[in-house]
Amino acid sequence: MSDNRRGTVLVTGGAGYVGSHCCKSFAAAGWRVVVLDDLSRGFAEAVKWGPLVRARIDDRRAVEAALREYQPDLVAHFAAFAYVGESVERPELYYDNNSAGTLALLEAMRATDVRRLLFSSTCATYGHPTYLPIDEGHPQRPINPYGWSKFIIERMLEDYAVAHGFTSTALRYFNAAGCDPAGEIGENHDPETHVIPLALDAALGRGPAFRVNGFDFDTRDGSAIRDYIHVTDLADAHVRAAARLLDTAGADIINLGTGTGTSVLELVAAVERATGTPMQVERGHDGRAIRRCLSRRRRARGECWAGSRRIRTSTRSSAPPLPGGSRGPGDPNRSPGADRAERRDRRAAGRRRGA
Repeated sequence: MSDNRRGTVLVTGGAGYVGSHCCKSFAAAGWRVVVLDDLSRGFAEAVKWGPLVRARIDDRRAVEAALREYQPDLVAHFAAFAYVGESVERPELYYDNNSAGTLALLEAMRATDVRRLLFSSTCATYGHPTYLPIDEGHPQRPINPYGWSKFIIERMLEDYAVAHGFTSTALRYFNAAGCDPAGEIGENHDPETHVIPLALDAALGRGPAFRVNGFDFDTRDGSAIRDYIHVTDLADAHVRAAARLLDTAGADIINLGTGTGTSVLELVAAVERATGTPMQVERGHDGRAIRRCLSRRRRARGECWAGSRRIRTSTRSSAPPLPGGSRGPGDPNRSPGADRAERRDRRAAGRRRGA
């Protein structure tokens, strides 16, 4: 993928975890960055590489105004709800925000003649794997509303390419992990569902024991295997895909992953090394054994992309330094539990002021 051309990118959801890391990489690569985010699940302090337009993606007037003002060469679309459990309990949120919200975004783009979109999709659109590793040709059978909401968006992009001349690339990946190695931004979810922050909280005594779902799978150590990809590698892939998008046409799909995977027990060992603390592990219900993602079609065409950072980097970039101590919100040398504790304290203080 050539990345010699630069332009302006409007990043929806650029105040969130993956979106903010991508903003940093876009800026470092010479792009002019504009963030559009309603801050419902993102943080204003994560917007550091360009102006913030505070708006929902389904606010046609605000989105069209931003597109006309900044005239981006493309839109990088990260704005989405992404809790699988919540999507099962409240599917209406996901079809409204993710699917219908993207339709409103596409219509705002069409009204302002911005017709290139880079979509941060998910390997959750595949559902349970029928073969491994999962490539782009694998059947798509989502098993939860989150996966279906992203599946619907991918169909929209295909149809908009045919009917309205849109150019798009959807990047599918499983598990984003780690934090910015320089410590400018980090990971902060409330509630936290990502496995590495949960493991770090358990190791540091800031959360419950770490639950391992299954010890007798047909894997190298009996625990389930997942494809964790460092968020900085994800950001690099999005920047490369954006540059390629300027010179292509139609709707394309690319998987992102390491192609190897890390077992849960290997992750536990990495967290113990990063923190210098043995972890309390408890047995949970059995889950799926292996989920790996690989872009075989791209490899055949000489365009394969795979993450270079491994699980040790992801855990170290998220863990406090040894010996202890942390510096501030968003710093990878700060425990993820510390940011969430500060967030709860700020909310409590706000309630007291409003009392």
